[in-house]
Amino acid sequence: MKNAILIGAVACALPVFAKIEMGTPFSDGAVLQRGMKVPVWGKVTPVPGKSQRTVTVSFGGQEKTAVVEAFSGCWKVELDPMEASKESRALKVQELAPGFLFDEVRDTVEVKDVLVGEVWMCSGQSNTECPIWGENPHYRDGQGSTIIQMTVRPWVRLVRTPRLSSVKPKLDVKATWMPMTPDGLPYARGVEMPSAMGYLFALELANALDIPIGLVDSSWGGTNIDAWTPRSGYEGIDALKDIAALPTLDETAFAEARKNGVYKSTYGHGQWHQQPSALWNGMVAAYAPMAIRGFIWYQGCHNSGEPQRYCDKMHALYNGWAKEFANPDLKLYFAQLAPFGNGWYATDLAQAKFEAEEKNAAMAIINDVGCLTDIHPNDKRTVAKRLALHALKRDYGFDWIADNSPTLKGWKIDGNKFVLSFNDAKSWYLYNTDWSVANGFEVCGTNGVWTAAAIENLQGTEDAGRQHGNCRGRITGPNLIISAKGVDKPVGLRYLYQKPWNGNLYNEFALPLGAFEIVK
Repeated sequence: MKNAILIGAVACALPVFAKIEMGTPFSDGAVLQRGMKVPVWGKVTPVPGKSQRTVTVSFGGQEKTAVVEAFSGCWKVELDPMEASKESRALKVQELAPGFLFDEVRDTVEVKDVLVGEVWMCSGQSNTECPIWGENPHYRDGQGSTIIQMTVRPWVRLVRTPRLSSVKPKLDVKATWMPMTPDGLPYARGVEMPSAMGYLFALELANALDIPIGLVDSSWGGTNIDAWTPRSGYEGIDALKDIAALPTLDETAFAEARKNGVYKSTYGHGQWHQQPSALWNGMVAAYAPMAIRGFIWYQGCHNSGEPQRYCDKMHALYNGWAKEFANPDLKLYFAQLAPFGNGWYATDLAQAKFEAEEKNAAMAIINDVGCLTDIHPNDKRTVAKRLALHALKRDYGFDWIADNSPTLKGWKIDGNKFVLSFNDAKSWYLYNTDWSVANGFEVCGTNGVWTAAAIENLQGTEDAGRQHGNCRGRITGPNLIISAKGVDKPVGLRYLYQKPWNGNLYNEFALPLGAFEIVK
């Protein structure tokens, strides 16, 4: 009996060791954002009866301490802004508890091979998810294998977030940072490849800046914008009150709600992961409030049935991400939809409207790299380059870069002609790979009929002018002069409304004109 009591007393006196769990971004190979305060967070196992435990984080000569929350075990520190560094360093975390004479070290974790540079995320549906390479020849970048083999940038790191949906923010997602080297992305060994758009965007930044780049890919094909939008994004947007009021339900409750008409077909045709905030909860929330420069985005196909709401939904997406990442200057660079069989003219206009309204957003027009027979065009390098132009110009001091496609500045009607002036276009040229394709303009007369129109100041090549109706060539002057045969009193004009929707009109920096319309 005495022995039993003694054993019990010894057992109670033994320390209960806590285990440190790091927040999702902080695993071996991570890249931390330069030039900003960097939150580092995690959790330790709650220990009954222990209070005033602390966690100390050490990195790059800094040491920061946080008090552990008594019941949750959560902690967070903020590292001071740091310079970019390719030096491989360890981020050390210790959990301490008060002892009789000195603090006891309960647990220690080291996150190895940590760099400091620029950090971005990429998100969206299938044209974001489309991998740099893989087994499906119809769903990968066309040059991805070649690019992977010849790219050795061990200081560029990429994460491919697993497909996850969740009713509540899932904070224990595991992030694996993969170096941008042939061995680091061994697709032949079953490693899931990151987004081609994200990979190539990171590569463009790395080549231009020569500093570490971190890119987190959280994307899922065939998903709507609502699923990626955090609840906080809907605050203050009256037009989306109905979306904000929808609960995020578990699978059973969601199926029942659909039977009762709560969720309509716009939410993924009965797919549970398409609920508002479900993918934010499952694939993005775990990274917030990670210090990042911004995110790139390619989505809209799934919401093309409601173009009148898409601008508001993009505002909700951006507002929510900016709030959750605690970054009011968060950047959003996104791709306008590429042409495909059904055409997405109204969605293109909604995307352009959002760009004009949000100062921290910019749009890459890619209507010249679409494929009318493939919803996943395999040229993701052009997409990434145009997104990277925005980042280099707006975030990294490359002031000489021209990053904007032309946008309509003003217009007038002169007789039977529209005379159009543009921002970001001092000169023009028209190039079309298919002689039979018109230039994309239509003019509407007082009778309400739209008629294919021509660019009057197009100076086509000799061959084009004689045989093919001026489908290629230079345009004289900075304006576009548009008219249509038989339309004497034009009242409206639109560009790229009709099939084949391919853009073929460029400014002097080879950036294409996007879809637009004029209604008098």
